[in-house]
Amino acid sequence: MPFVYWYDWTILLVIPAILFALYAQSKVNSSYKKYSTYYSRKGYTAAQVARMILDNNGLNDVSIERIPGKLTDNFNPTDNTVHLSEAVYDSTSVAAIGVAAHECGHAVQHAEGYTPIKVRSAIIPITNFGARFSTIFIMIGLVIAAVSQSSGNDMGIKIALFGVALYALVAVFQLVTLPVEFNASSRALKTLEGFDILQEDEIVGARKVLSAAALTYVAALASTIMTILRLLIIVLSRSNNRRD
Repeated sequence: MPFVYWYDWTILLVIPAILFALYAQSKVNSSYKKYSTYYSRKGYTAAQVARMILDNNGLNDVSIERIPGKLTDNFNPTDNTVHLSEAVYDSTSVAAIGVAAHECGHAVQHAEGYTPIKVRSAIIPITNFGARFSTIFIMIGLVIAAVSQSSGNDMGIKIALFGVALYALVAVFQLVTLPVEFNASSRALKTLEGFDILQEDEIVGARKVLSAAALTYVAALASTIMTILRLLIIVLSRSNNRRD
């Protein structure tokens, strides 16, 4: 969260979460780097695999497009397109095929009306609002609380707590995202094995890449939860100081 109120001990709460996030990201990078040099013996490119998975699920209308960047792969339901990054699109590596299959898993989720992904899509607007304005409410609330400290008016504290509640919507979104991502990876691995696209030892590599990617979502949720805890401590401590 892009703000610093003041330096205090509560910053220690988020340090473990930050370290966890750094570890998760390094795990993704190292796993992808390792298995991007392991090439599928069947010789299919990631784009070809994506097309096979989509067609076998009756999603002939879903297109596949190349996009710039590294690990920028995604499925966009608004234009019904699986976007594969330049490093993935033409690659025959186990890592690239795993990533492509994962994004196709999201396409299948949307087509089937998978409940968690419907919930996630529904709460995006309110989550964006919370992420954008939570800092403003918290800071305004704390300023009002400081100015009116002698009057006993708790309005500032209430405004700050409302800001914390807004920020907590980010955690709700991240929590709903977990089953979406885990399910997409599970679908991907079952498809790659069931369609005999990857062999058994290659499936192991794809699973490690997707598991590492899933860990980043867990780390993001942990970081948000610890930030919420820190914010609550800061706001409530100001409330307690007013009573002293």
